[in-house]
Amino acid sequence: MNRKVDVFLSHESAWKKEYEALRSIALASGLTEELKWGQPCYTLENKNVFLLHAFKGYCAILFLKGALLKDAKGLLVQQTPNVQAGRQLRFASVQEIVKSQKVIKQYISEAIAIESAGMEVKMTKAAGFEIPKEIQAQLKKTPGLATAFKKLTPGRQRGYVLYFSAAKQVKTRDSRIEKCAPRILEGKGLND
Repeated sequence: MNRKVDVFLSHESAWKKEYEALRSIALASGLTEELKWGQPCYTLENKNVFLLHAFKGYCAILFLKGALLKDAKGLLVQQTPNVQAGRQLRFASVQEIVKSQKVIKQYISEAIAIESAGMEVKMTKAAGFEIPKEIQAQLKKTPGLATAFKKLTPGRQRGYVLYFSAAKQVKTRDSRIEKCAPRILEGKGLND
């Protein structure tokens, strides 16, 4: 058990019981528990196997090489079409986790075997993408923002463009750009 994860759980309110149930299963796997990206993460020889995280409507185990799992039961979820490697097992309650313990352990065992074998997900390179004109125009409104955006790595640029473009309303898109401007000016990606 990792003390940092204890502290993390002491501050969790919405999904505390679900985190504790998943943590119990995770610790039984024999992996090393760490806190990475602000979430409990389980590693094998310093390589990330899976982490626990929660969103508004669910708590999940994110298998970092989940695309390699067989998923015979069809339970794994690809968060978005742009996620290549990671896959989630999602839960809405402690009861669901308790009921699924055997299956969760099977998925964890398979994930450990994949990491032990040194398997890697074959990532496809991001195809060239175009920055929509309305986003370009908005970036130009803030001095230096368009230039800073061009200096970002292609992956960071793509992450921002996908995030901005996902907004259904122009007002929301412009608000997102405005809120992200300081990060872009610092040369940081959306999730850095």
